[in-house]
Amino acid sequence: MSNELVWDRPEPPSKPSPTPLSRDSIVAAAIGLADEGGLDEVSLRKVAAALGAGPMRLYGYIETKDELLDLMVDAVYGEIALPEPGAGWRAGLTEIAHGMRAAARRHPWFVDLLGGRPHRGPNSLAHIEATLTTLAGLPEFPAVDDVLGAVGAVMAFVHGAVRNEITEAREERSSGLTEEQWQAASGPYMQRMLDTGKFPMLARVMYEAEQTKASARFDTGLGYVLDGIATRHDL
Repeated sequence: MSNELVWDRPEPPSKPSPTPLSRDSIVAAAIGLADEGGLDEVSLRKVAAALGAGPMRLYGYIETKDELLDLMVDAVYGEIALPEPGAGWRAGLTEIAHGMRAAARRHPWFVDLLGGRPHRGPNSLAHIEATLTTLAGLPEFPAVDDVLGAVGAVMAFVHGAVRNEITEAREERSSGLTEEQWQAASGPYMQRMLDTGKFPMLARVMYEAEQTKASARFDTGLGYVLDGIATRHDL
């Protein structure tokens, strides 16, 4: 196995073949499998079958499944539009947050690979650079740690909100019950619990909260985070 990262390793020279291969075609096939059935459907064997190629041929391009997952993540980052320079810190972070959410809705498996150590692919690095640049140079963020703190807060919200949204969608598919049907099924039990008087605030939520769409909840939560950043840094 090579000690080089996949980004530094050249692809093998092309050869005449009934089934031409490239890293791009391999990644596209893997993304298609993951979009259809989740990450459990992604293996070098299944990707090779989708391309009509022998599994051993893929090892010239990708050595491990982890490398394949890294390439898939980087391909999705490449789909996310980045804010124009000078867009303003709030507009820039809002655009990035919405871009992340849209990417995860197109590719639900994407959220499973977020978090942890930063991704190292060229598109991932461009995304990180653009995100940090939305705040860099502002006098209210004199230190790099100030920038990292604000960006980290936004990304923590985005990752958590999107993960929750995707998890709810998965549960709906696996159970066969919509949110409304699930609430109706659990309604009698919840009513008995609320009637005990032990959960007055929860009762207010159940009876008074507006049933907003996921997109509106996302915007509201993001607004709270951005307002907090603005208050903390006198923006």
